[in-house]
Amino acid sequence: MSHEHVDAAVTAMLRVLGPPTADDWTVPAGTLGWTCRQTAAHIGHDLPAYAGQLAARARPTDAYLLPVDLTVRPSRFAGRGALQSVTACGGLLSSAPATAGPDARAWHRGSCDPTDFAAMGVAETLPHTYDITQGLSVDRLPPAELSGAVLDRLFPAAPPGDPARVLLLWCTGRGDLDGLPRRTSWVWEAALPD
Repeated sequence: MSHEHVDAAVTAMLRVLGPPTADDWTVPAGTLGWTCRQTAAHIGHDLPAYAGQLAARARPTDAYLLPVDLTVRPSRFAGRGALQSVTACGGLLSSAPATAGPDARAWHRGSCDPTDFAAMGVAETLPHTYDITQGLSVDRLPPAELSGAVLDRLFPAAPPGDPARVLLLWCTGRGDLDGLPRRTSWVWEAALPD
């Protein structure tokens, strides 16, 4: 996966959430314990965190960078304000794998390359956009092609089926799939083999 996939995921988020939706982003985001605003803030937090891991001059090889957290002003972070912020954060992540050399490595539960960080950014954006759409009563699944790319890279043991539904419903613990019980815990496989 590449920076282009990150850009496509952010574009897909804007396509579904950009038109006027409910103004109340304090409603729960799908089945999460977060509101839509908190879920957007989570996306906005993780994307530059991944970018930072990859962009650091002295890339960490066994831990996260010193804690750097996105501070969100609740009064300004809802609706279009949230989308503008997450779009900017997506641009930061998109830039990191685009400018890092293919041999660059940084830590995220193991050694990861630029394609891994791009995949993780897409994996944060697609399911959490879905969560927000559920809270705002917008009926939309993420693009199948992007979902399939995430499955191929981060969930190689995923069962067959519609990529968006497999990624959202089963791999990330959001529902049952074809008789498979809902996952109560999961971890994607981003780290490169030793």
